[in-house]
Order: sequence, then structure tokens, then C-alpha cells
Amino acid sequence: MIKFGQLFLSLTILITLHEFGHFFFAKRYKCRVEKFYLFFDFLFPFAGLLNFSIFKKKIGDTVYGLGWFPFGGYVQIAGMVDEQMDKATLDKEPEEWEFRAKPAWQRLLIMMGGILVNLILGVFIYWMVFFFWGKSTVPADKLTYGIACDSTALTMGLRDGDVVSTIDGKPLTNLNRVEIEIIMNKAKSMEVVRGGQKVTIPISDDNISTILHNLKKSDFISVRMPTEVAEVTKTSYAEAAGLKKGDLIVGVNNVATPFYNEFRRELVKNSGKEVELAVLRGIDTVKLKSKVTTDGKVGFLPLVGKYVPVEEFKFGFFQSLGEGLSFGMENIVMQAKQLVVIFTVKDAHKSVGGFYSMYKNMNEEWDWHSFWLFTAFLSLVLAFMNFLPIPMLDGGYILFLLIEMISRRKVPEKVLYYANYVGLVFILGLMIYANTDWLRD
Repeated sequence: MIKFGQLFLSLTILITLHEFGHFFFAKRYKCRVEKFYLFFDFLFPFAGLLNFSIFKKKIGDTVYGLGWFPFGGYVQIAGMVDEQMDKATLDKEPEEWEFRAKPAWQRLLIMMGGILVNLILGVFIYWMVFFFWGKSTVPADKLTYGIACDSTALTMGLRDGDVVSTIDGKPLTNLNRVEIEIIMNKAKSMEVVRGGQKVTIPISDDNISTILHNLKKSDFISVRMPTEVAEVTKTSYAEAAGLKKGDLIVGVNNVATPFYNEFRRELVKNSGKEVELAVLRGIDTVKLKSKVTTDGKVGFLPLVGKYVPVEEFKFGFFQSLGEGLSFGMENIVMQAKQLVVIFTVKDAHKSVGGFYSMYKNMNEEWDWHSFWLFTAFLSLVLAFMNFLPIPMLDGGYILFLLIEMISRRKVPEKVLYYANYVGLVFILGLMIYANTDWLRD
């Protein structure tokens, strides 16, 4: 419920403010706004199906409401040509308070309103996050035991204990960005230090595809560290076996596991079975019998902070603004690169996710820092996606308006009407595919 609550609150904030952007400019230019809804009061995208509201109240010309279908929200502006408009209306002369009666530049700002709000909001949240919490990185060159590799990394030629120094010749300063740099920039090679020697690891397109496919299942690389127990989960197999805080697990079934990634591999091999753990407790070595869950766990949290070097950066008020702008623009660029990846990397489309993927990425405990970072990121994603020149999205209207402003000829309203139907089919298909991610997980 905590994960759901965070996702619900984030989406509520973003949807409401996005629609307010359209609402603000519509009212500014004296358009009649007939509805302002958080969530849909119909079975989206079928405007005439299952129409009812949880709450609604009319103030002036506008009905403000809370819909029952939690898939977004909308502002209904009088005279805006879309798939919901009565076709007969197109043959009538527009009234002065209708959207279609306004000059092109005013209509452009009305359609840009939601995107502008999402852009400003995303940067503003990053600004505040960097001001209050600062920024942290995991320096790749300061790992005591180097990196731990998953099966994909090992197949590529990486080895446990390597230290990553560059990706495509660019120095790596933050270990958490390895996958992003490889996937988004379609990197061709990475350089590591192994036993004091520099080793070049080639990266193929198939490697990138595999890394992307496995992102939700395992870390491509992580910090290599001993298996020291930070906390034993109550009523777990580990507690029943007698594992204690401060224990150092060094073996499973007589197989040496000096590092956590090796320990995890042995547990996964023995999922659903009983294992013998070799544990260093002070100066003593003890043997403990423990059952293993079907997903390869015994029930404890490893001591991470002791072995993962973290560099903390603090910023002043205006420095934070600069960081927020820089980080926000970087995220927008990453969205563009992600589109390229989807169409150019094998099976990349399978990584497209919907609400299920967002839900899985939420913290199990309420964490305001993570919540606001997620909300800022999602705000910029919404800005980018809505800017795409696809009919029915804001970007589709913007494209037609730009054509009108350049050619000085209004695009026929019937063209807009039918274009929205085409966009509706496309968007609906994309939404269905994205939200079947739980089947592809």
C-alpha cells in the first residue's frame, strides 16, 4: 500500500498541474472551459461509455470533478477539435469563446500549457531536492574490492574485482550510471583496471540488448563487498538458523563465498532447499543450517554503507538551481535517446513499461527524497511524451498549429478531427502494450 500510495500521489500531482497549465492559458485568453477533471469520468478513451463522477461541482462555466477511471485527467475546452467533438459542430461558425475562434498563437500557448508546467515543475523539484538533500554518487575508482558482475557482465568479459575507468573513452565518475551510459549512448567499449593493468572490453549491440532486457532482474554490475549482516529479518529462516547482526558469511555448503554476489549465486542455486552457512562471528567460525526461500533468500539485510563509498555534494540555493536545470535537461535528452534505443536496439521495445513498472520502482518505505526524485523525473517524461507530434497528444495539436502559423493557412478542422481518431488508435495500442509489462516481466 505504501508503494501504491506514493505512485498515486505522484500521478495526482502531475496530472492536476498538467491540466492546470491548459486551464490557465484557456482562461487567460477567454476560452470557455467546460470541464476540469482529475481522472476520467468515462471509460477512457470511449467518451460515451460508463459516464459518472465520484465528485463534481459547477463553478461558473466549468464543472470541476473527480472521475472514477484513474488513468489520467482532462480539461474540456469549448470548440477544441478532437475525437469527442460532435461532428455537426464542425459545420458551424465558431463562437468567440471557443478555442477554434482564437488566434493561432493563443491556441499554441493553450496547448503548450501542460508541457510548460511539467517542464517547470520537473526542474523546480530537482532544484529543491538538490538544495535540501544535495547529491550523492558512488565513485567508480574508490571501490575497495572492485565490481561484482552478473552473468551478462561476465559473458562480455568483465570479471569480479575489476575497476571501471572509462566508457567509450569518457571517464566514469559514478558507478550508478554504467548501464545508462552503455544503453543510452550505445557504447562500443569500456576500459577497466584489472590487476593493475588496463583491459578494454568491447560492447556489441547484442550485449546492449541483453543488458536492457535484464535490468529489471539483476544489476549488470554492482559494488563487490563481503557478506556482513546488518539486520536479521524477524520470523525469517535466517533468524531461525541463529544468524546475528555483525556475522560475516564466508561460505555456503562448503563453497567459499567471500563476497556477497558469490553468496547470492549459491543461494539461488539452492532455492527452496536447506543450506549450511559458514559464518565468522568474532574470532570463531560457526556452522548454521538455514532454509532458503524459492527466490533464493534467507532473510537478512547486508551491511552496505560500510563497503559502498558514497560522495556527498551540497549546494547553495542558486547552485541548486543550476544543478536542477542541468539535471532536468539531461533527463529530457535521455528521453530522446531512449526513443532511438527502442527503435534501434534488438528487443528494446520489450522494456517499455506502464503503471506496473512504475509501481515496482517505488520504495517499500515512504521516502520523500526518492518520491520527489521520481515525481520530477516523471514530470519531465510527461513533458517530453506530450510534445511528440502525434495526433491526440498536445504535440499533435502543436504540429498542426505550427503548420498553420508558417503557411498562414488554417488546417481544415475535419483533418484535425480524423487525425485525432488515428492518434487515438495509436495511443490506445501503445498504452495497452505498455501496461501489459507485467506479462513480459
